[in-house]
Amino acid sequence: MNNFMEQAETLVQIKGIRDGLLATFSDAPWEEQWTALLSQISERPSFFQGARLALDVGTQALKVNDLVELRDLLSERNVSLWAVVSESPLTEQTAQLLGLATRISKPRPEEQRQPVETVAEDTALFITKTIRSGTRIEFPGHVVIVGDVNPGAEIVAEGNIIVWGRVRGMVHAGSKGDRSAYICALDLSANQLRIADEVSATLKPQKDPQPEVASINGEGRLQADIWRAG
Repeated sequence: MNNFMEQAETLVQIKGIRDGLLATFSDAPWEEQWTALLSQISERPSFFQGARLALDVGTQALKVNDLVELRDLLSERNVSLWAVVSESPLTEQTAQLLGLATRISKPRPEEQRQPVETVAEDTALFITKTIRSGTRIEFPGHVVIVGDVNPGAEIVAEGNIIVWGRVRGMVHAGSKGDRSAYICALDLSANQLRIADEVSATLKPQKDPQPEVASINGEGRLQADIWRAG
């Protein structure tokens, strides 16, 4: 199994970028490459849950059916394909026909050498859906969610966590000890909040919720305050 995963990681390199994740394919046959990508996703489903994925397929000349099939397989695994970068005019045209982006902000060279577990701290994972009970998402950067975090769901980030919705589950920012991390949401009524090694008590649902930011105050305690612009 380990040899198989090593081979999959050789065929497809996955890195963090500002807009999600970037999978860079090798020069192997197309079927081997997308099979290797799906194998990595199956090996770490919680990491890829809700991820936005861009592909760099090099010189591969891909037709509509090639990308549609892969897009559907990724969607079945809760991964959203949003961009395809290629040196092939045919592949670029195919991607544009499917409404996919063909230009992205790639990581700097020093970031490319880093494994996905240690991507730069300004990398963010964007998720545009409600996180349901039983789902656990971990990411080595910031996590931005447009949707709710339901009871029984868990979000763990090494950076900050921003939720454009209601938080009812467990959220843990600064998971590797970053006490400057923060959590903010439109309705912050989580089962549990954690920043670094500080843990909050259960927060009760509010009748008239307001946007709040949770952080560690000057006394070293975790507290939530109403967010005020400016």
